[in-house]
Amino acid sequence: MDSLEEFESLDSPEFENVFVLMDFQNSVFNDLYKADCRIIGPPVVLNSAQKGEPLPFSCRPLYCTSMMNLVLCFTGFRKKEELVRLVTLVHHMGGVIRKDFNSKVTHLVANCTEGEKFRVAVSLGTPIMKPDWIYKAWERRNEQDFCAAVDDFRNEFKVPPFQDCILSFLGFSDEEKTNMEEMTEMQGGSYLAVGDERCTHLIVEENTVKELPFEPSKKLYVVKQEWFWGSIQMDARAGETMYLYEKANTPELKKSVSLLSLSTPNSNRKRRRLKETLAQLSRETDMSPFPPRKRPSAEHSLSIGSLLDISNTPESSINYGETPKSCNTSSKNSTPIPSKQSARWQVAKELYQTESNYVNILATIIQLFQVPLEEEGQRGGPILAPEEIKTIFGSIPDIFDVHTKIKDDLEDLIINWDESKSIGDIFLKYSKDLVKTYPPFVNFFEMSKDTIIKCEKQKPRFHAFLKINQAKPECGRQSLVELLIRPVQRLPSVALLLNDLKKHTADENPDKSTLEKAIGSLKEVMTHINEDKRKTEAQKQIFDVVYEVDGCPANLLSSHRSLVQRVETISLGEHPCDRGEQVTLFLFSDCLEIARKRHKVIGTFRSPHGHARPPASLKHIHLMPLSQIKKVLDIRETEDCHNAFALLVRPPTEQANVLLSFQMTSDELPKENWLKMLCRHVANTICKADAENLIYTADPESFEMNTKDMDSTLSRASRAIKKTSKKVTRAFSFSKTPKRALRMALMPSHSSVEGRSPPSSDKHGVSRLPSTSSLAGIPSPSLVSLPSFFERRSHTLSRSTTHLI
Repeated sequence: MDSLEEFESLDSPEFENVFVLMDFQNSVFNDLYKADCRIIGPPVVLNSAQKGEPLPFSCRPLYCTSMMNLVLCFTGFRKKEELVRLVTLVHHMGGVIRKDFNSKVTHLVANCTEGEKFRVAVSLGTPIMKPDWIYKAWERRNEQDFCAAVDDFRNEFKVPPFQDCILSFLGFSDEEKTNMEEMTEMQGGSYLAVGDERCTHLIVEENTVKELPFEPSKKLYVVKQEWFWGSIQMDARAGETMYLYEKANTPELKKSVSLLSLSTPNSNRKRRRLKETLAQLSRETDMSPFPPRKRPSAEHSLSIGSLLDISNTPESSINYGETPKSCNTSSKNSTPIPSKQSARWQVAKELYQTESNYVNILATIIQLFQVPLEEEGQRGGPILAPEEIKTIFGSIPDIFDVHTKIKDDLEDLIINWDESKSIGDIFLKYSKDLVKTYPPFVNFFEMSKDTIIKCEKQKPRFHAFLKINQAKPECGRQSLVELLIRPVQRLPSVALLLNDLKKHTADENPDKSTLEKAIGSLKEVMTHINEDKRKTEAQKQIFDVVYEVDGCPANLLSSHRSLVQRVETISLGEHPCDRGEQVTLFLFSDCLEIARKRHKVIGTFRSPHGHARPPASLKHIHLMPLSQIKKVLDIRETEDCHNAFALLVRPPTEQANVLLSFQMTSDELPKENWLKMLCRHVANTICKADAENLIYTADPESFEMNTKDMDSTLSRASRAIKKTSKKVTRAFSFSKTPKRALRMALMPSHSSVEGRSPPSSDKHGVSRLPSTSSLAGIPSPSLVSLPSFFERRSHTLSRSTTHLI
């Protein structure tokens, strides 16, 4: 319609009139809205038609559905006109508005970071958005299938944790302070020097600061550093009341200290013992949970393993939910002290103590790090992706379960101590479990470590998560990487303790032989780990080659294959590529991958997870089984020929041998070592014992080899011209005659000459080289007429036991 007058004649009880408008702000819209007409925008019609659904009903004008099913609440807006404008736009996009905040609200639109609604939204993990989110969504109202709630769009407009905050930092090192200042700006805040009146928050390092340098104003929040990292982890400003800094002489702290003190005449001594116990809790190494042996009374007063058992603390059970199996097992009664403490008992007790500490460290890793990261419904969304969590923690829960059983068995043995009881049987009992659980973790520990470092750099919330947990006493101020290295160190430590135990075990004690078996089983586990690690690293090296070489055959990946050596060379002939080309040789245990340097690298490979991988720098030429190498030629060193060697190859598709010649460009690996290594693996592949007979020394003049011109500017220019001319020739070629067919056509005497063989003088029954007339007449320094060469050097061959196949 062109005018609203036409609308009056359309009014009918049989139909409902729906008006489609492009502009929701002009006079036509206002008149229809006052007349209580049903108004929609073009995106609603197009989306309904595309999905084959009826038009959505709305009692208000509906331009698009980009906020359909969203429930919004507003806080912090003082200008009524701005709030009315935002509410109207939300309604036009299908959203619902609630005046009071409740559990049904999906998004809070905040104009400030204070107030009751903001605090409730933070506690519930509700996304808190800037007003720009609504304005930008309205700008994209004509885009079909656009949704304002998708993460990629919504995350651009989330209220950062430190919006409206001006922070200052007290008690931190220069490096820590710089890091925290950078994080402050990244999270939407700013910072000033300590004491500036404009600051809203003073972040205090509570472990070093005992007293504030000034009297803070009532408007200034003085908080611990946990508030700072907690806000980043939650991706929202945390409530300050939970993290307020208290001076060391506050009445509350004095009261808590008085509760810790014991009301006995010997309070000083007991206070000192308590101090020693608390200091022991925060030690960073595998120390015994027992107090010093000089105090028998102290040993009776503490339960074995209870000092580091974090599963008994109320904080861990509240914050981290369910604990893994065996995490909640508490220690049994304190260890009875034998009338005479034997050396064997002392070592056994130390073994139990270190095992108990180790189990508690594993429990700390699981409870403080793994379980919270795996929890569903984290504030601000998941901190890490599931595959990243799996890479970091691997088989830690399985290792924890095995060592919990070992600890329990050792505890039973210590409590009911008898010199004849066997400790070796305990480790023999769980040797299969150790073999099963340790290799997957130890082999991929470097990958786990790299993942932690990468995620900490790329994900501020994960960095904050680590900072918060590292400051807790359960971690002993150790980082996650430092805690995760304990499984790598544990088995060698146990083996040393068992060796010490064997020394203090009498020969007539049956546990003597059992301990030897247990030590042997641990060594087998460590050997198994080392072997698996070697295989894992070898497989990783093959993957690196596949990624580096463009067009590398997929069948290079094999469980029985390993990378032996990489050699950088220059081609001295036309095979396997043009003379002067940079060629990389990858020697594997049973094959040789030949690749040349790519002339032009185009684009980058992007993995499904969005990580860019460097473009392949090499181009695949040929993957050659080592069985095809019949001879390795060591070219003598001369003034004109340096570091050159050649391979005599018999491809299965060819009727003659082909000579491939190269010059080594790196001095890191001597040519002699490289050729011996190559021959050894060739001999292993063809099941031949005498690898030395595969090497033959030759003069460069015999093969017309020259490496003098490889690095000259004129030579590089001529190679570039030759390469360009080849490309032009191929581009304008109509016949595309195969090169091999062309050679055969130019050599009519091929069949008659091919059948000829040189006289045999091989006493060992090794056949000599068949005629290579297919190579004759080809003007290439690397592809020469081999029979004529051997005829000229027949006197050399007669004195040598080396024979060319």
